[in-house]
Amino acid sequence: TARGQQQVLNKVIIPVAGLGTRVLPASKAIPKEMLTVVDKPVIQHVVEEAITAGFTRIVLVTRSGKSAIEDHFDRNAELEQVLADKGKDTLLAAVRDILPTGVQVISVRQDEAKGLGHAVLCAAALTGDEDFAVMLPDMLIDPQGDQSDMQQMADAYRRSGKGQIMVEAVPEDQVERYGIVDCGGERPVSGQSAPMQDVVEKPSLADAPSNLAIVGRYILPGRIMELLKTTPRGAGNEIQLTDAIKALLQQGGALEAFTMSGVLYDCGNKSGLLMANVALGLKHPETAAELKGFIEGL
Repeated sequence: TARGQQQVLNKVIIPVAGLGTRVLPASKAIPKEMLTVVDKPVIQHVVEEAITAGFTRIVLVTRSGKSAIEDHFDRNAELEQVLADKGKDTLLAAVRDILPTGVQVISVRQDEAKGLGHAVLCAAALTGDEDFAVMLPDMLIDPQGDQSDMQQMADAYRRSGKGQIMVEAVPEDQVERYGIVDCGGERPVSGQSAPMQDVVEKPSLADAPSNLAIVGRYILPGRIMELLKTTPRGAGNEIQLTDAIKALLQQGGALEAFTMSGVLYDCGNKSGLLMANVALGLKHPETAAELKGFIEGL
């Protein structure tokens, strides 16, 4: 769409209402998003990624039993006082500065689990007709350069004015696990975008238009909210975001697939969570040396 003025892109929706069945029993009493990677819960890594990319309104779509997430981003005056009294300034800063000034976390409730599309729709009153981002909290991306993929994707959106869907090439035997994008045979290189023609949810290898899989980061036009309101239930009897994206493309909406360059860890399953801890633990100044020594000694 030719918009005279560029939209302000400052809102990101993070759906955290999932049950976390793949990491049970760890997630029985703690939200899966609060499981740690090194010294921070997964959700904090993802929120920091959003903030670095310029987002200042973080909308959590949540449900009962998940208040620990909201508490994590709130002030804890008692803890801060204890740390201040003990002179533990570094720890005090780490706790106090979880959210920088000017960044706001807002929560909305998803009354029942009706899929990712429904979770996104729950935030419609907060986004209005603005363009917005969606970031899945299980997917942790370790950047490989100075700029994160989310930063680069937001830049691509600002240059083109078109929605961006982050993708990664996956092995052919895994295409049936993902939403796969069709760029008409074009293969955008890492850090680049290509026009999207279609998206196919969990295709068989024979039906897959490519091996470019959607990896849980989206910058979407505000119009997607209108489409979600009328999107029928799809796979798993849930309202799928992919179906609304497909409808947008069919109506002539312009979207681009952005190929990521970072390393992706799916912290929604046990192996991915462990791998993320090892990879980031080997980079963290407090843990790198000991962890490296331990691994080498195994």
